[in-house]
Amino acid sequence: MKSLPYRRIGAIGYAALLLFNADAHAQSLETQAAQADQASINALRDELNQRIKELDAIKRKLADEEANFARLSRALEPGKLGTQRGTGGEDANGLPVGATAPNQGTATTGAQPAAAPAGNAQNAGSTAQQPAAAAPNQPVGEAPVADSRPPAVAPIFDQPGVLTPRGTLVVEPYFQFAYSSENQLSLVGYTIIPALLIGLINVSEVKTTTLTGGLAFRYGITNRLEFEVRVPYVYQTNDTVARQIFTGAAANSVISSSGNGIGDVEMTMRYQLNQGGPDKFYYVGWLRFKTATGKSPFDVVTDCVTTCVANTTGTGLPLRQPTGSGFLAVQPGLTWLFPTDPVVFFGNFSYLHSFGKGESLTLINGVQESLGHVQPGDIWGFNVGMGLALNEKASVSIGYDQSIVQPTSQNGQTVTGSVRTILGTLLIGYSYRISPKTTLNFSIGAGLTRDTPDLTLTLRVPMSF
Repeated sequence: MKSLPYRRIGAIGYAALLLFNADAHAQSLETQAAQADQASINALRDELNQRIKELDAIKRKLADEEANFARLSRALEPGKLGTQRGTGGEDANGLPVGATAPNQGTATTGAQPAAAPAGNAQNAGSTAQQPAAAAPNQPVGEAPVADSRPPAVAPIFDQPGVLTPRGTLVVEPYFQFAYSSENQLSLVGYTIIPALLIGLINVSEVKTTTLTGGLAFRYGITNRLEFEVRVPYVYQTNDTVARQIFTGAAANSVISSSGNGIGDVEMTMRYQLNQGGPDKFYYVGWLRFKTATGKSPFDVVTDCVTTCVANTTGTGLPLRQPTGSGFLAVQPGLTWLFPTDPVVFFGNFSYLHSFGKGESLTLINGVQESLGHVQPGDIWGFNVGMGLALNEKASVSIGYDQSIVQPTSQNGQTVTGSVRTILGTLLIGYSYRISPKTTLNFSIGAGLTRDTPDLTLTLRVPMSF
């Protein structure tokens, strides 16, 4: 009977042991679960840190892309893009395409513009992917120097609108052909301007051909100031169909003469007055000085024996054609340009004043016949035109040029038969960029008034150095 308590005690101990083991096992399971949760948390934390690092890298790359995009947007600024139409464009460093940048070993080949056209997004994207390694001294996102020069257009007038960059020399060979045929009611004697002679009244038909070739040199003193020297060489022929005066001739006769030599050298200073921009006016003021280096109408021998003013012998016409006007002249003017995509409007206002002086005619026998003080009429001029870029290399322009020539005076009195003369010309010009430094310009002029040359052809080939 005593063993029963011991059995009860053993059962109780065994039960306690089972409870202890169960509790230990539960604690072990809890520990393992906690360890598993901690490992999972650590894994998630590691993965989160990795994602944060990747996000930071993406943010840095995005910042670089935004800087490249900003630089590309500035390169595509409408005003700067307008200056590159028909010129071949510039690269991201502001250099002509094809030129070698400082500290850069390989030059870009081909005349590709700095930015792709608006329709070529793929090329623009590839340009944006290029890092700033092409300009190692230029921090990412730094704005390049803005080009404040007016946009380039096909030149059709004598005064260009785009100035030469600082330190750049432009050598421009040029050639001009002009032909005119007109009936003249004139005074037989010496020529001041076409259709004006001093002497006896005569009706004649005059056909004049003028070939002018020469060189123009332009140098950029600053980006807004340039100096130009123009040296022409002139060859001119003149055929006059008229009746012999005081002879009672029943048929016309032809009197031909020609002359060649250096013309009047010109010097011009131009200055850009304002900054300008897209849909804003550019203004360029200029001052031209014309010398009298050419042979004047008073230096050539005239077909008169004893006198030309009251001529009874000879024709009164020059035996050789002059190559210059014989008078010094100064001409201030203002050129304006207004770029509005896709065209550029432009024009000039000018005033030419010639300095009168005492003149005399040279007769066949060498006698000098004094004419007194001769003052050529002043000339008011204006023109207007429009330029359109066809692509990155070619452009076309059309315009109208008009000059109002005032009467000529002799000894303070208006010369008999001298009246106000209107010269009007319609011009069409083409421009093609052969290389980043060479451009071919060609223009055609048609005379719209009787006193204007019937046809004018001009070829220019400016080359930059």
